[in-house]
Amino acid sequence: MPEAGGMNVHPAARTGTALLGVVGALVLAGCSGAADADTTKPDPSPLSTDATAPYADGTYTAEGSYRTPETVETIEVTLTIADDTVTGVEVTGDPLAPESKNYQGQFIAGISDVVVGKKLDDLQVDRVAGSSLTSGGFDQAVVKIKDEAAAAAE
Repeated sequence: MPEAGGMNVHPAARTGTALLGVVGALVLAGCSGAADADTTKPDPSPLSTDATAPYADGTYTAEGSYRTPETVETIEVTLTIADDTVTGVEVTGDPLAPESKNYQGQFIAGISDVVVGKKLDDLQVDRVAGSSLTSGGFDQAVVKIKDEAAAAAE
């Protein structure tokens, strides 16, 4: 079981996330201008998981990415879980576009009120403090965290 303050990220998860980001960028590079007009949906990524409670208590970190009109942005999500419930959340980003910095900041400022105290299986965020695209990256990271926490409980 990971220590309460430690982060638990498998090196293969980081590599897989990096490869996913590269593939996503290549896919976006091949899109025509007409395809770029629909920016309301996050990158096509798994937003559900086969993992179900129980989850191992601990602190877990994963990355998620999402598409904006200008870039593909990535955020890092750290969730602390106790008794299958989120007891703490931290989101960090390194936005590429100036507009993304504002939206990520709004999301980060409001996410704790939305997820802390909720069951991990009930998390799926669609809009936080006016930011809707960042939530796609958040939900993507939560899927990875659920898988890791479920595997740790076995």
